Amino acid sequence: MSFNGKDDNSELQYTDGKVPFEEALNKAGFGLYSYLLVALTGFLIIAFGAVAYSSMFIIPTSACELETTNAQQGLLAAGPIVGLLLGAAPWGYVADTRGRRMTLVMSLTCAAVVNSVASISVNWIMLLILQFLATLLAAGQFQLSMTLLSESVPMAKRNQVVMVVTSIFILAQGLVAVIAIPIIPLPFSYELPALGIFWNSWRTLMLILTAPSIISACCLFFFCESPKYAFSKGREKEALDILRRIHRINNTFGKNKEELQIKGLQMELQQASDKPKSKKEQFAPLVRAPLLKYMIIMTLLFIFQQIGSLLVWFPTVANLFIESLGNDSPRNRTVCDVLRANFESPPEPDPDAVPCSLNNTAMLIVLGVSAMQSVLSNVVNLFLNLVGRRNMVIIIASVCGVSGIVMNLVPNTIASGVLYVVLLMGVIVLGLYTAIAVALFPTDLRVLALGLSMSGARIGTIASVQILNYLLVNNCDAGFYIFATLFGSSAIVAAFLPDDRRLVQKPESDRKKTDEDATHL
Repeated sequence: MSFNGKDDNSELQYTDGKVPFEEALNKAGFGLYSYLLVALTGFLIIAFGAVAYSSMFIIPTSACELETTNAQQGLLAAGPIVGLLLGAAPWGYVADTRGRRMTLVMSLTCAAVVNSVASISVNWIMLLILQFLATLLAAGQFQLSMTLLSESVPMAKRNQVVMVVTSIFILAQGLVAVIAIPIIPLPFSYELPALGIFWNSWRTLMLILTAPSIISACCLFFFCESPKYAFSKGREKEALDILRRIHRINNTFGKNKEELQIKGLQMELQQASDKPKSKKEQFAPLVRAPLLKYMIIMTLLFIFQQIGSLLVWFPTVANLFIESLGNDSPRNRTVCDVLRANFESPPEPDPDAVPCSLNNTAMLIVLGVSAMQSVLSNVVNLFLNLVGRRNMVIIIASVCGVSGIVMNLVPNTIASGVLYVVLLMGVIVLGLYTAIAVALFPTDLRVLALGLSMSGARIGTIASVQILNYLLVNNCDAGFYIFATLFGSSAIVAAFLPDDRRLVQKPESDRKKTDEDATHL
């Protein structure tokens, strides 16, 4: 089947003139609309990251004005994670019953409004509550964006676009750092007597980080609902109209200007329903065979992937690391040795610097690591069809886990720092997990399954952020041993997944099954 709208399998005949949905999506092609949707999805992911990652930069820079202790900063870091946890499943249910596009619009708009209000927080408790609410409202944006994209492009391109967008998500933390670099050091401070606060750089940063959400919400009005979702709900005419529009825009600059020649869509494994399912009916298939096995495996993989906890504190660790290296300290120390020395004998603050501001070099390191993660994600994408998603997860988890274990056994500051960065590279498995979940779960359960399995990671992260915050100060080596070993164990869990290359290698003429059949691999 070609992507130019022409049927390369003319020998296939359907008595009723209808074709399977996946074949129709292949006929719609991959062109201008698809590229624009990939770009918008990437921007949506950046908008999500701007809300989800903002606390990493706001916590240390607001510490002086809000007078937060180390324990209070730990709570501020955990608050947004709790919001992501509690909001994932409800947004998944709404999206699976009401549609992907408008659910995204509502989520983006509400999260932006609440995050804007958080910029005028009068104390750390108000900041905690509002950032919790903002992430609660933004919780479904990642899986919603990924699902809308994956259900709107041909199967042959699905793995690639998911990995490309995931690499943008990985880069999001670095992009937030880029925005923070010129803003955080600004020395202005304007008193707002009515609120009893000072408007300064960290509040300005919070306000600016809401802009991507507003822009994304506006852009979504120019795109279509997922055709797969419309068809799964029995709205065949709407799905056909969406496919025709996608085909028309995809061929805007192509030679093929003909209308998409499809009379109807053929019902496949599951019957579409005009009536929305109850919550019980929506959830029940996920706790029964064969999906239960995959739910358990995916949830464990997300739980063991606690690199996010390391990334939460990465700007702070990078800042402490740079400050210590700038004091002519010995170079035969590990990362934890450097951090311990900083906690025991803090360097003298720069009298000309803005109080509690982050070092620009540290912010550039955050950007550099994010860029490396993004590039590595794209390199992995090149070998994905050859190696397979499951096998790639096993390789990455093994290498990064071992690096995290040995980083504090190498008595060289630079080498230990490099191994620390290698451990952080493990975050790219998030895109692989998402792609695996998209293949394993059927359309009407996909967002809910993603939300529930990702909630496993967020439950673990709530605790691990607090644990890591404590261990970095009191027992740094044990912290890295625990987290690296946990992540390395993902390789064992992933081995119980089916080899996804079987799906890729199925004969092109086999039209009886769609990507939903991955649930039976």
